[in-house]
Amino acid sequence: MTNHDLANPQLAACEVHGVTRGAFILRGALAAGAVYGTAAVGPFVSQAFAQTGGGDVDILNFALTLEYLEADFYTVKGKQVGLSGQAKAYATQFGEEEAAHVSALEAAIKQLGGTPVKKPKFSFPATSQSSFLALASVLENTGVGAYNGAAPSISSKMVLAAAGSIVQVEARHAAAINLLLGKSPTPTAGFDKPLTKKQVLAAAGPLIK
Repeated sequence: MTNHDLANPQLAACEVHGVTRGAFILRGALAAGAVYGTAAVGPFVSQAFAQTGGGDVDILNFALTLEYLEADFYTVKGKQVGLSGQAKAYATQFGEEEAAHVSALEAAIKQLGGTPVKKPKFSFPATSQSSFLALASVLENTGVGAYNGAAPSISSKMVLAAAGSIVQVEARHAAAINLLLGKSPTPTAGFDKPLTKKQVLAAAGPLIK
């Protein structure tokens, strides 16, 4: 695949020089406990899940499962398909960040006296760089919609601020991947649509064995 050269490396640099999601979760877990960390969950948290009323440990374990998924996607599947160029650089960077998310969430769960959920097995239908990037686009763009869907259900101003910060980084990830695919970095005509739990799980659920 040659269209990886279309991407602007400056876009992903925002992830490094700004506040990464991993760092945001870790700061929250240390400074404000599970409440802050709960907002800094994986890219598939939806408004319906936020409305379930589950405890912090349950929510964090749900987030941990999703972070396991993303970490494996970038670090394991990324190596299997033999990425190159900017796609490889992004997968390496994003994979390191997702691994940081996993560590931070595990620490937050233990702080609450809970037990981190065991890592499940995943199945990613990607066999080439092009199919890997296509799936990455689905995952990252789904993440943006998931956070937008969760926002109305968040009551804590601190949690809402954290989610707002995270969704901006998710959008940068999505834009970077879209550019690698030769697509518009803003494909939704100026406004992203919130996703429901059903829509989010339709994208992420089939990847979990």
